[in-house]
Amino acid sequence: MLHSGSRNIGKELAEIHIKRARKLLHNQLLPDRELAVFLAGTPEMAEYRRDLFWAQRYAALNREVMLELYRQTLARFVRDDLRFEAPILCHHNYVAEEVHFGESVLVTRKGAIRAGEGELGIIPGSMGTRSYVVRGRGNPESFSSASHGAGRRMSRGAAKRKFTLDDLREQTAGVECRKDHGVLDEIPGAYKRIDKVMAAQSDLVEIVAELKQVLCIKG
Repeated sequence: MLHSGSRNIGKELAEIHIKRARKLLHNQLLPDRELAVFLAGTPEMAEYRRDLFWAQRYAALNREVMLELYRQTLARFVRDDLRFEAPILCHHNYVAEEVHFGESVLVTRKGAIRAGEGELGIIPGSMGTRSYVVRGRGNPESFSSASHGAGRRMSRGAAKRKFTLDDLREQTAGVECRKDHGVLDEIPGAYKRIDKVMAAQSDLVEIVAELKQVLCIKG
């Protein structure tokens, strides 16, 4: 499994549009400027959607490049003509134009993946726990969505205060990974138990494969 986003360009574009929205007339009487929005059918909304979907395509292409570089590296140690099967392309923290309950809507999946009927997805655990390949059930009540992963049970700051490097080494025993202060906030104990998370969303996805963590590269 590999993951990467738009490498900051998405954040930069978002901040440009947020500043623009805050200046629009219809947002001036809001109790909090964080509630500023674009209106459907306006030039501002069209330009926002253009940049939003561009950034998401950029992120997807970035992952394709990373996967190919990984294939080339692995081929050096296995065989020159090494090929992968078709990848499971599963992004999260994104926006999609979809139809739900007869309405055309923009669905924001923050900490969530799409789990349409029969669609394959990935739900990772943490640095030291198992991850899952799943098949979506297309549950309409969740807008055909499922969780992106185990989810945190404490903040990064809280994890650094609570756990030690000894805890990190113990919780990632058997996994080849960094075991230093730079990844202490990613310690498995900072996350919810992935088995309980999977059990709680059995109506959203079915488990296709269970993956055991053996190597984790963060950077």
